[in-house]
Amino acid sequence: MAANGKLRVRVWSEHTARRRYYPQDINGAVADGLREDPELEVVTAELVDDGDGVPEEALAETDVLVWWGHQLHRYVDDAAVDRVVQHVRERGMGFLSLHSSHMSKPFTRLVEATGHIGGVAEDGGREHISVDAPEHPIARGVEPLVLDKEESYDEPFDCGKPETVVFTSTFDNGQRFRSGLAYTVGAGRVFYFRPGHETYPELFNPQVKRIIRNAVHWLGGED
Repeated sequence: MAANGKLRVRVWSEHTARRRYYPQDINGAVADGLREDPELEVVTAELVDDGDGVPEEALAETDVLVWWGHQLHRYVDDAAVDRVVQHVRERGMGFLSLHSSHMSKPFTRLVEATGHIGGVAEDGGREHISVDAPEHPIARGVEPLVLDKEESYDEPFDCGKPETVVFTSTFDNGQRFRSGLAYTVGAGRVFYFRPGHETYPELFNPQVKRIIRNAVHWLGGED
C-alpha cells in the first residue's frame, strides 16, 4: 500500500487491442475505470516496456497486478513470469486475469493448470452473467447482468481448483462458462474474470467496471 493509504494497481496489456473499440488499449480502459475510485493509485504497463512491463522495482511497489493478454502470451519472458509468481506467492501481491488471459503464462503458473477451454465463438451473442456467490466481496453491489454482445467461451475449463465460483456466464449460442473464479495462492490472491474481448467495448460497462474495482480491493487484501 502506498504511503497515502491507497492500493497501488498496475494494469498490464500487450497493446494489441483494436483502437476502434479501445482507443487507449485495454489497459487504458481498465485503468480509467479504476481511477474512478479515489482509494486506488493506478498506473499502466505494456509488454514493450522494460522488463516486459513488470520489472522487479515496479512489482515491489504494486499491490495488485491486472493482466490482459491475447495474441502474445508466448512472447512474455519466463523471467518476467517468475517475478510475478514470486510476488504473488511470497509477498501477497494480488493478480487479476482478464478474458483471454486464461491462457497467459502468469495465470496458468499461479493456478497450476493449462487454461485450456472447451470451445470459443467470436460472436456468442449476449452474455448472461449470474452471481453464484453473492456473499463474496467481489460480488458486492452486483446484480445479474447481461452484456449485449461478447465472444463466448465453453466448458470444460482447465483452471485448477478455485476456492469460489463467483460468476457464471451463459451465452445465446448455448455455451456456458465459469466466468469469475477466486483463488488463494501462497500469500496472495488471484481472480479470473471472463469479459473483455478486444472487439466488444464491454469493459466500459458500469457493472463490469464495478466488478473489476471490487476484485482489485479483494485482491489487495480487503474483505
